[in-house]
Amino acid sequence: MLAFLALAGCGSAEPGAGAGGVRAEALCPSKAPPYGEVSRARPTATADAPRPPGTPTPVPSSTGTARDGVRITGLYAGAIDEEGICRASSLTAEFEVTNPAAHDMTYTVVFDAKGYTGASRVVGPVGPGTTVRGRVAMSRSYGDTAGGTSVSLMSVRSVPSAEAPAPGGPCPASGVRVYADEGDAAMGLRVVGLHLENCGREPYAVDGRPELEIIDAEHERVEGVRILPSAEVAQLGGPPDVARPLTLRPGERALSGIVWRNTVEAVGGAVNAPYLRVRARAGAAPVTVTPELDLGTTGRLGVQAWRKQE
Repeated sequence: MLAFLALAGCGSAEPGAGAGGVRAEALCPSKAPPYGEVSRARPTATADAPRPPGTPTPVPSSTGTARDGVRITGLYAGAIDEEGICRASSLTAEFEVTNPAAHDMTYTVVFDAKGYTGASRVVGPVGPGTTVRGRVAMSRSYGDTAGGTSVSLMSVRSVPSAEAPAPGGPCPASGVRVYADEGDAAMGLRVVGLHLENCGREPYAVDGRPELEIIDAEHERVEGVRILPSAEVAQLGGPPDVARPLTLRPGERALSGIVWRNTVEAVGGAVNAPYLRVRARAGAAPVTVTPELDLGTTGRLGVQAWRKQE
């Protein structure tokens, strides 16, 4: 099966979403200044001007860069920014995502190019055996000269679509949202917040700490790591970390968190696992987040009890 996103021309200010949830960036036409040439006049907002004729201008580059089911298939001069303006010094990369799994997967892909801002895309759900194509734009500030002509895949992560976190949008069927924040890292200590929101219509009760499973890059469960109360890994300050029953009314939120150290005290045996499967309470539907756990050789992961977020 092949899902393809229509390639929009210069003329729509907002990129659309297509099959697999990929955002399709619009391209500048070939009559824009050539790649690498700095325009001396501010480009025209396409919402106010006819679309110039022409086709996108390919950029000479080595395509075929691939990683974990994602492949760069093309690179073009120009991209449309948030104001609907064609930026000839930006880049637009075409890519495709192929899901080899037996169930729907949702991918988070981080792109990078020398001298550009980089970008990330969430792609999914991608069905079993399905290939989805899309575009991503990497921008430079107005007037900058162009950088390199290759795009790299900095990171590719994938989770079962049924377990993908949903920090926004429609309320999940479970009636609650569970997701992780960006976290904080300092002096070998890592802390990532876990957020729980009752977006449903009924009270939601939790008791103590979320249930956790550590999942490696091959989506297999990691054994041999002890999951402990956070105070046994690090003292984080704030209110005492006491496990107690808690009921969230509709619209209320709770906060937990995970903490670990990436200390390496022996050769070999370091644990690096990108994923964490989280259940807000026993028997709850799981949500898989991506905290990028680098546990070193400590063999320990701390977790805080749920506490109401004011």
